[in-house]
Amino acid sequence: MKKRIIAIGGGEIKDKTTLQIDEKIAAFAKERAGNRRANALFIPTASHDFMPYYNSFHKVYTGIFDIKTDVALTVYREPDPERLKEKFLKADVIYVSGGDTVFMMEHWKKTGMLELIEEAYGRGVPIAGLSAGAICWFSDIYTDSLKTENGAQYAMFKGLNWIKGIISPHYGQRMLDFDKIVCYNYPCAYGIEDNAALLIEDGEIVGSLTSGGKAYRLVNTDGILEKRVVESAF
Repeated sequence: MKKRIIAIGGGEIKDKTTLQIDEKIAAFAKERAGNRRANALFIPTASHDFMPYYNSFHKVYTGIFDIKTDVALTVYREPDPERLKEKFLKADVIYVSGGDTVFMMEHWKKTGMLELIEEAYGRGVPIAGLSAGAICWFSDIYTDSLKTENGAQYAMFKGLNWIKGIISPHYGQRMLDFDKIVCYNYPCAYGIEDNAALLIEDGEIVGSLTSGGKAYRLVNTDGILEKRVVESAF
């Protein structure tokens, strides 16, 4: 089975703005589950385990797609390692929330969550994520989770390096600043608008998904930036 990551640039699951993308994520989960009811594991680390976020996820994935959901809470409680591992083993899809990207990655490494996520990915469990949950897999990420020395709101940071590439979520809002960074520093990068996603299979970007937004590949040739819409994966 292919190793899949669905990287969503942003949106509001509680308002169903990403619903067409969620529908495809649900289909991947059901494909993996086969004849049994699919299970989805929600990881809200980046939102500091904000439970209303999980409740919104549950309402969509159970209420609309009939997928059983569970949540991995590790920020304010010491998790039972065996119970947490069991949650991952049951998962047919993992969904990583938006929020504080840097905190999330550091917390995962500190608590052993990253190892569980890597093992699930290695087994072919699809991983979906929005904003923080979308960009963390890349080698270089444009994030607002840092306090920079010059007081800038956004900055580049090293991601988990599962996927080689430079990435920005919420591209519609961060376009001008991110484009400038790409022009001065990188030959190419990706920008994902809200309500759009990149589909990554076996480490390669194979296309986009949309619920109204677009994903772009930015190509820098001697300081001249060309923007190409990433074609639909389906």
